Amino acid sequence: MNETDQGYLLPCGRDVEAVWDRLDEIDAHELECPHCLGARESLRALRAVTEEMSRDTSEPSRALFGRIMSAVRAEVRRGDMLPLGVGDLGPVSASERAIAAVLRYAADSVAGVRARHCQVWASVDVVNVELKIAVSVEVVAPDVVSMVRERVTTAATARVGMRVNRLDVTVEDLYDL
Repeated sequence: MNETDQGYLLPCGRDVEAVWDRLDEIDAHELECPHCLGARESLRALRAVTEEMSRDTSEPSRALFGRIMSAVRAEVRRGDMLPLGVGDLGPVSASERAIAAVLRYAADSVAGVRARHCQVWASVDVVNVELKIAVSVEVVAPDVVSMVRERVTTAATARVGMRVNRLDVTVEDLYDL
């Protein structure tokens, strides 16, 4: 299989299609690899739902439809994978959405601040962030943006393992408590 024939590669380098093809078998790598084990678990759940649907000749239940759509939405929302460096098991990456969620949470930890939108662009060990926040009218202060900057920068380093190259913080709204 050449590179253009590969589908989605797991962080360990194994193609998800290969894991799917061997779902009822497991090799030594897959027994130890957290990426392959997680993919196997998700693929087994997908297979179970698919088998359930194929056996059911009636209209699919709303619950089944909801489970399928939740899985699809989670994959779509994940966004691009961004490199975080190399760990003990090889290259490490995280989705844009996961990194943005960590940084939004850091901004939300500042009293009276609610993160609205966070977008990240990254290369190995460096992240650029565009963050939009809403601030409570009761805590509007000149240093609130500085506090958000400090928390987001600290979270990027401590929780994600990336240095902030650029952080644009925009106060786009005020709100009442």
